[in-house]
Amino acid sequence: MHDPSLATTSRASVRVLVVAILALVASVFVAVGPADAKPANKCDNQNNNTLQKLLDCMTVEGVREHQAAFQAIADASDDPDYPGTRAAGTVGYAGSVDYVVETLEDAGWDVSLDPVDIVYTPPVTLTQLTPVTVEYETGAYTGTGTGIVTGATIPVDLALDPPRASTSGCEAADFAGLDFSGPADIALIQRGACNFSVKAINAEAAGAEAVIIFNQGNTPDREGLIVGTLGGANVVGIPVVGGTFAAGVALAAPGATAEIVVEDQEIRTDYNVIAELTGDNDDNVVMAGAHLDSVIRGPGIQDNGTGSAALLELAQLIRKLEPVNTVRLAWWAAEEQGLVGSADYVAGLSQDELDRIAAYLNFDMIGSPNYFIGVYDADESSFEATAPVPEGSAAIEDLFEQYFTFAGVPYDDSAFSGRSDYQAFINNGIPSSGLFTGAEVVKTEEQAAIWGGTAGDQFDPCYHLACDTFDNISLEALGANSDAIAHAILTLSYSTEAVNGVPGKAVPGSNPLRLPTEFNGPEHTFAGPLGGDGPHDHDHDHASDVD
Repeated sequence: MHDPSLATTSRASVRVLVVAILALVASVFVAVGPADAKPANKCDNQNNNTLQKLLDCMTVEGVREHQAAFQAIADASDDPDYPGTRAAGTVGYAGSVDYVVETLEDAGWDVSLDPVDIVYTPPVTLTQLTPVTVEYETGAYTGTGTGIVTGATIPVDLALDPPRASTSGCEAADFAGLDFSGPADIALIQRGACNFSVKAINAEAAGAEAVIIFNQGNTPDREGLIVGTLGGANVVGIPVVGGTFAAGVALAAPGATAEIVVEDQEIRTDYNVIAELTGDNDDNVVMAGAHLDSVIRGPGIQDNGTGSAALLELAQLIRKLEPVNTVRLAWWAAEEQGLVGSADYVAGLSQDELDRIAAYLNFDMIGSPNYFIGVYDADESSFEATAPVPEGSAAIEDLFEQYFTFAGVPYDDSAFSGRSDYQAFINNGIPSSGLFTGAEVVKTEEQAAIWGGTAGDQFDPCYHLACDTFDNISLEALGANSDAIAHAILTLSYSTEAVNGVPGKAVPGSNPLRLPTEFNGPEHTFAGPLGGDGPHDHDHDHASDVD
């Protein structure tokens, strides 16, 4: 259960805030009273142990209540460094944890807080000093060094004019002839063509005391702020920060100087929230998870308030379930810092505990406003996997595809890449799959014809931005995926035989629904290798720094 000793003075104040938010959200949704909202008494009081009962009660309105709470928590956060977000290490994240714990305990789940050490980075600044004075939006690349550097910005093989085919900083030769002999010189490097780490390492080797890697500017989606990963911790010993294309152009002006501030990081303790509903077979655990944190630039109500909210709504609805297999749900800390919470949790399990986990299901970004419906391609029918695919994973993929076929919802494959919280599970041989509706990849004409939306725009135009708010959503995608989650977890709570050979029993009342045994198949709309998962350079790609 929730450990009361963890309620420090700061967390106690957050708890008071969360209680007030719970009351506010409840009153708002009661007052609005959507016509097709779930019948509260019926759904709360009955055992939702059949697919039909569960689907009748698993509504978008119910999921949205939890998203509204996450938004209210972010809005009310007075974090001294990062107000308005739910990022790891902030007041907003602590409030999100307390909200999830309160909701789960009220529903009768066995809840525990799993402590996780996270790296907290104080606010990073990038200020141009000459020939104009401007403070730019920025952030530190994962793996950066720290320090305060004031000096000239030295352009490195930039391509500022169209078509802006940049290879800036990719070769040591790009730095030849540039003067980095001053006391504090800042390498100004443009995104494009090679790993961010290569650019930063080359700059440090050339003598730069700091690096700015700004966006490429060759397409509309490469105009805004870019802050990525160098692919590990302490990759370089100098500060490496990001910038927009416009900032890069301004900083490339003759005589430009700038100040970069990247303060020393500190270790803070955050928490994974783990909830369990014990089944008859407690040695066969069905696990599902979603990351609870946002990035520091916004409240993260789509990424990943969608997966977190859907799991929380499901937990409330199946609280009276008497499952054959134990059901364990997780809300992960610091996914946006590199899958920290889930990796720490799995690393802390003994081999016997790992062997008990029959399946892991991952839900990260399931309501992108310009969505496609994506299922992790465990059977590699569209994409060669770039991560281990444990035996049994394809059977979990089949459960999602079964529901979408049953509901008449078109779906596609998303590459089985390990780029979210299922990575640690598949690396330990645990069968996994999950759902995804797209991040910063641009939607094609073919995809718009299938799922609607706008071709040429990102699947999520507010991906990792301040505009990822309560309004940044597709209700259609969120509804379809929430129902698919309910179907998959309910089915596995009764039997994982198709996944790991452990017999159980059929979900009560499933025969009259005539669930399909053959599926429509993916739409195969992705020409590239990544299934909507991005071109390797977005923040969500925690395992790589490829540009």
